[in-house]
Amino acid sequence: MTTADSIEQAIAELLPHFGERLSRSQSVCEHHGHGEGYHAQHAPQAVIFAETTEDVAHALRVCNAHRAPVIPFGAGTSLEGQVNAIEGGISIDLSRMTGLLELNTGDMDCRVQAGITRQDLNLLLRDEGLFFPVDPGGEATIGGMCATRASGTGAVRYGTIRENVLGLTVVLADGRIMRVGRRVRKSAMGYDLTHLMIGSEGTLGIITEVQLRLHGIPETMAAAVCQFETLADCVETAVQVMQMSVPIGRMELLDDVQMDACIRYAKLDGYRPIPTMFFEFEGGPEAVREQIATVEAIADDNNGSAFTWSTQAQERAALWKTRHAVFWACLAYRPGYTGISTDAIVPISALTEMILGAKHDIEESGITAPIVGHIGDGNFHTVMLVPPGEAEVEKARALDHKIIARALSLGGSASGEHGVGLAKIGFMPAEHDAVALDVMRTIKRALDPNNILNPGKLLPPPAPPC
Repeated sequence: MTTADSIEQAIAELLPHFGERLSRSQSVCEHHGHGEGYHAQHAPQAVIFAETTEDVAHALRVCNAHRAPVIPFGAGTSLEGQVNAIEGGISIDLSRMTGLLELNTGDMDCRVQAGITRQDLNLLLRDEGLFFPVDPGGEATIGGMCATRASGTGAVRYGTIRENVLGLTVVLADGRIMRVGRRVRKSAMGYDLTHLMIGSEGTLGIITEVQLRLHGIPETMAAAVCQFETLADCVETAVQVMQMSVPIGRMELLDDVQMDACIRYAKLDGYRPIPTMFFEFEGGPEAVREQIATVEAIADDNNGSAFTWSTQAQERAALWKTRHAVFWACLAYRPGYTGISTDAIVPISALTEMILGAKHDIEESGITAPIVGHIGDGNFHTVMLVPPGEAEVEKARALDHKIIARALSLGGSASGEHGVGLAKIGFMPAEHDAVALDVMRTIKRALDPNNILNPGKLLPPPAPPC
């Protein structure tokens, strides 16, 4: 059992190795005690700034010997409480591990340190005609994206982080360094430990290096916007685009409330506060024109209006400006309110029923909760805006639970990309049967017998015996 003394002993033993890279500053610890979600802050007793895989291995060997909790930290952009140090301990910050270690342009892959962000990686790749497509928004690190199994706006065409990782370097709880995966696109050798680690949220090991698939920068890119009088027409357009297998690059939905928030926040002209779809098309010039014509025809059949598109970079950026402002627009929409973000995902055929049902749940609750969706893969988000006070937060949680229960009843999942952390841990038994949960706990005990890795996250405790 962890005690304050054991954490202090670990810190004292780590200090000679890390020196000034071990901080006990209150402000530094508090910064590492929360992500971007609404959860109460739980600060660690110390923060280590790692620069190499060996740094992480040394820290874990010491912490494991003292049974001191360890919480990995990338950029702190997680939304479900993944980085909160709920049992205290030591936060290992990987944000200084930003190296591009290897680039294989002919094979379109690279190896990076876990602390590099998608934006910085793409700047390094740009002159090679390559890019990394997984875009969860914000300044998330690649390691953090792997840990939470991130997705984002490009998933409909390129897949999630899971489909774009070839291998990993992972430090286990006892400090051993494990390298899994190869540079090849597929392998039939042994257990798939690479994908076991993706989505494990730092509970099985700490990811320090990632082998990534890359993609060629498309010859032509076009962006389009179309508005709809009803949410049903808007969602149905997305469903039909997917069912017709249009190779869409991105497809995003904003409901009327979210559009109103974005228009006010970004001071946009020419848009109405009604349900709106944003599209991105990629490929050769002729293929892009065909995609646009097909999608515009589908939108017209569903009463779409003001369909606008452009291939010019500046105009594309202007068209997408509204979509990129959604989170900050939500917070500005109700100044002083808390924004509680959640997500769910359902099969494409259930999308219309799911989103219209969620809209009904929101209206019935009386909470202002804009909807924005990576609609091409059935994933959508709500940002519940509530005034300060625990009663209001509980009201939002009740709405969150109602939306997720609806998604589960339609064959969906409680999270398409935010992960489990603290907030979604209660839904694990609803999504996984008792045997599956028992297997997960068995894996956790095998890899982390002292339960030092991000304790209290992802896995609910077993039910007490009857």
